Amino acid sequence: MAANSGDNSIEAGGGPVRHIPVLLREVLTALEPAPGKIILDGTFGAGGYTQAILDQGANVIALDRDPNAIAGGQDMVAANGGRLSLIQSQFSNLADHVPAEGLDGIVLDIGVSSMQIDEAERGFSFQRNGPLDMRMSSSGVSAADVVNRCKVGDLIRIFGFLGEEKQSGRIARAIEKKRAEEPFRTTRDLAGLIEIVTPRKAKDKIHPATRVFQALRVFVNDELGELAQALFAAERALKPGGRLVVVTFHSLEDRIVKKYFADRSSRAAGSRHMPMLADKPAIFDAIGKPMIAASDEEAEINPRARSAKLRAGVRSTAPARAADVSIFELPDLASLEKMGG
Repeated sequence: MAANSGDNSIEAGGGPVRHIPVLLREVLTALEPAPGKIILDGTFGAGGYTQAILDQGANVIALDRDPNAIAGGQDMVAANGGRLSLIQSQFSNLADHVPAEGLDGIVLDIGVSSMQIDEAERGFSFQRNGPLDMRMSSSGVSAADVVNRCKVGDLIRIFGFLGEEKQSGRIARAIEKKRAEEPFRTTRDLAGLIEIVTPRKAKDKIHPATRVFQALRVFVNDELGELAQALFAAERALKPGGRLVVVTFHSLEDRIVKKYFADRSSRAAGSRHMPMLADKPAIFDAIGKPMIAASDEEAEINPRARSAKLRAGVRSTAPARAADVSIFELPDLASLEKMGG
């Protein structure tokens, strides 16, 4: 996924990146796969984590919302003698695919797949002209729908928050003017306009369209909402002692994961604005360091790892709490449902 920005979004908009599992050694150390354990890989992609977990002897339930990823993983299913179950599903629904006894571990890699980037017809990359699509599940509202139908104010908020684009107002107003003449249909249509409105400067490290394309991808696929719901689902699905491991590539996603673990490891409910109300048992205990980043050596070999961050926790015996998304302080953006998604 989030996917797929000073992180994987630069790769998401640029050239092909051979798929290499990020922080693989650290993921396996935190996850502790072993024979007899059942691990859920919520973001199968090209199967890098899944195969490594299978190699450690564990059984795997793997999910992916992309039908192409499911089709591409069938050889791996056949090669593993019933130890791999591969299911097309959004990872926010992971609790629907859990055995009654629960899971020993869950891993989530919150990054856009390099396979999706490489397919021009998916519309993720501005360097490959194709339909302005970006839908991971190939259904629902597309990026073209958003660009052609959203109000200018909504586009400004989408580009500004989800893409951290400082020129969001200028770009949104230029889009409004251009779409009145002709709708945006291709990645080149949009990237070309952005290049004109905010031309690249010599000191710029990324293409002018990078942040807008990132914002559209995150919005179209509701990546932040999906992540929030997946975290809540994980605490319901893991058995006591089960491990949750999350790898992110973008500051927005990392903040969500950081806030989640902070909230679920706190033994008291309260804030700087309100007094402590009651002790709450921790849902997760930390594993090792609060955050692990890729080494310089890994980042040199695999550019996608440059901004990767790993956070992990061990499930306690405490009952799951209510799924209260307010802890993440997500912005109020335009509704995909109202656009027909």
